[in-house]
This record gives sequence, structure tokens and C-alpha cells, in this order.
Amino acid sequence: MHTPLQITFRHMDPSDAVDARIREYADKLDRYHDNVISCRVVFDAPHQHQSKGNLFHISIDVKVPGHEIVVARDAHQRQAREDPYVAIHDAFEAVYKQLKGAAQVRRNDVKHHDAPLTGMIHSIPWEQDFGVIMTLDGRELYFHRNSVLNREFESLKEGQSVRFHEEQGDQGPKASTVIVTE
Repeated sequence: MHTPLQITFRHMDPSDAVDARIREYADKLDRYHDNVISCRVVFDAPHQHQSKGNLFHISIDVKVPGHEIVVARDAHQRQAREDPYVAIHDAFEAVYKQLKGAAQVRRNDVKHHDAPLTGMIHSIPWEQDFGVIMTLDGRELYFHRNSVLNREFESLKEGQSVRFHEEQGDQGPKASTVIVTE
């Protein structure tokens, strides 16, 4: 971390044990992103309830290049927040998850989905449960009746425009997630 960890206690006296636990979790930030710039943690006990015990609020602000990750966990969201260590754990787990995502984006390691292709229904042999799509580049692709998303298979007609995703089937390329567009 480029900037030292900042821990602030509000509406309560500072606790060495809570401070140590926060530092323990903050030390693990570099496992999820290799360029953490700063981390600020605010540990708050805004409501002092004698009958329910202390309820804790924790907010964590982590900065990495191109991203600022802010996680806030209120006591009111889960009764388990009466335990300060559970509050710390839950908040840092949420930060770790977001840091992991930011690191994947930074490495360009995010799954990209191809845009649907377009074509038209070329033929439908009604005695069987499939049809054939003619793609814009002149290829014929098989599709199964279960691939049709927005219409009943029986209502399809030759010549209808469709959008679809192409994937490799057992016997070559096939169309999946077929959507009639007209």
C-alpha cells in the first residue's frame, strides 16, 4: 500500500483488539490487487443500546488505479453486526471481492460476450425438432426447438429474421439462443 492505513473510531473509544483485526485484514489487500494506493476504515458504534448490545457500522474506502472501492456495512442489515469482528470480516470480504474484479478488469481478464449474429430461418422440417438458419455470410446453421427464446417453435416461418449466438455442437457449428426479430 502506497499510503499508510487510516483507521478512525467514532462514537466509541479506540480498541487495540479491533485495530489489530482491521490491520490484519488490510494486510491481505495486496493478495487481491497488486497496486493498492490507500485504505481508510471508519469503525463506528452510532447507537448504544443497553438491551440489544452495541451495534457496529464499518465503512472501508480502498483506492487502486482507476477505481475507488467503497463498502459500508450497517448493523441494521444483519443482527450479527453486534459482534465487531463479524462486522470487520464481512466488510473486508466484500472489499476483497470488488478488488478481485478490479484486478481482472486491469489485466483485461474479463469475459467478453460476443454480440448476437443475425440471419433468417431457411427451413424447418416440421417432422423433426430443429430448423436451419441461413447466416448473412451464406452458411447454414442448425438450431434445436429448445433454442428458440421468444416464440413457440411451431409458430416459426421460413424467411423470418433472427438473432442468435453460434457455438460448436457435436456435429459442427450450431445456433443457440435463437430470437425472432420480426
